[in-house]
Amino acid sequence: MSVVTRFAPSPTGALHIGGARTALFNWLYARGKGGKFLLRIEDTDKARSTPENTQAILDGLTWLGLDWDGAPSSQAANAARHAEIAQELLAKGAAYKCFSTQEEIETFRENARAEKTSTLFRSPWRDVPEADHPAAPYVIRIKAPRKGQTTLHDEVQGDVTWSNDQLDDMVLLRSDGTPVYMLAVVVDDHDMGVTHVIRGDDHLANAFRQNMIYDAMGWDKPTLAHIPLIFGPDGKKLSKRHGATGAAEYQAMGYPAAGMRNYLTRLGWSHGDDEFFTDAQARDWFDLDGIGKSPARFDTKKLESLCGQHIAASDDAALLQELRAFLAATGKPALTETQTDGLLRGMYSLKERAKTFPELLEKAHFILTDRPISADEKSAKNLDNVSRGILSELTPQLQNASWTRDALEQVVASVAEAHDMKLGKLAGPLRAALAGRAVTPSVFDMMLVLGQEETLARLQDASA
Repeated sequence: MSVVTRFAPSPTGALHIGGARTALFNWLYARGKGGKFLLRIEDTDKARSTPENTQAILDGLTWLGLDWDGAPSSQAANAARHAEIAQELLAKGAAYKCFSTQEEIETFRENARAEKTSTLFRSPWRDVPEADHPAAPYVIRIKAPRKGQTTLHDEVQGDVTWSNDQLDDMVLLRSDGTPVYMLAVVVDDHDMGVTHVIRGDDHLANAFRQNMIYDAMGWDKPTLAHIPLIFGPDGKKLSKRHGATGAAEYQAMGYPAAGMRNYLTRLGWSHGDDEFFTDAQARDWFDLDGIGKSPARFDTKKLESLCGQHIAASDDAALLQELRAFLAATGKPALTETQTDGLLRGMYSLKERAKTFPELLEKAHFILTDRPISADEKSAKNLDNVSRGILSELTPQLQNASWTRDALEQVVASVAEAHDMKLGKLAGPLRAALAGRAVTPSVFDMMLVLGQEETLARLQDASA
């Protein structure tokens, strides 16, 4: 059997990081098994579903590199098919017409709350023959089992049992003829050939209600895997009080997609003690039995650590492409051809220990800025009169140096020694002159990346 998974977000908001992880798990499982990963937009909430939110979800998945098979489908567009199944269940006696009004149902619940009895509504119309039906609006309800228990096997949660007397005769079709979400999900999953439903464990109770439709229709049931939710550091469900929660927010903060995929994969799933791994390894290793039952806690420091490792391990050209995409996504100016060339030359000195793209770009300030170099407050302190004098002495010696790291180190070291100072003491003025920053790559890396002409020009500017 070919594996088919799906991600089915509601376009009532942007892509939440929890939804992104659910999509990632579905994508990894499908790709690792040579199957299909489908995308369904569950846009039945007409009041809150917007094209802008749908696009935000698509953009978030695209940024994360989670490609889907075929075109995204719309749940709302399939309403006629959902209604057809409700009518089929009615015709086979697995569902019934209920004429109870909302007022009658609310009165029943108010009385039940007052008497401290179950508020689960039991419709008086369940077994009333068609001949006795009034000419009035009605909903179609499924006939839930009243006795015994239902046990569902879940690949993460194990065997889960629900008492059937806690199942309601849920509505399938509203009085206006529109289908409910519970029915739509089952019909769509069946029609799309979904073999594995991987979703948050907040849907576990829904599985028992949806199971009634599978049983009544005699359809094959998908394998279930309900994954724990993501918690914040305080052990509570991840929310905006913990900081960023949307995929777009993490993109805007400059986290690389590969690092984000790696971190989200490890958030609730494990492969031994492996922390850092490639996409290929994740696809090969990922399986449902590696998902834990306990909620995972979002740890920004771990995310940054993994992102730093992915930046360091990235191919220079690929990293440059990601930088361009980051600048475009955050509305920053595009790189010039000169800046692009400089970044490619200097990437080896930039990507070590940079955890995000803003950090990398800050390290690359010496490449991205133009003369005259404007020193920030901290680095400007290193350019006093004594330091300027030493730089003016260093400049002519560098004019005659061969432009190699060893030669540059030798020239700078000899000047420092002549002034009875350690090489590190001269690094501060050099950083200020070359980059206008106190924290930069090695001064020798900067000289090599900038080249002899630009290096000498910046030193002359600073010593003037």
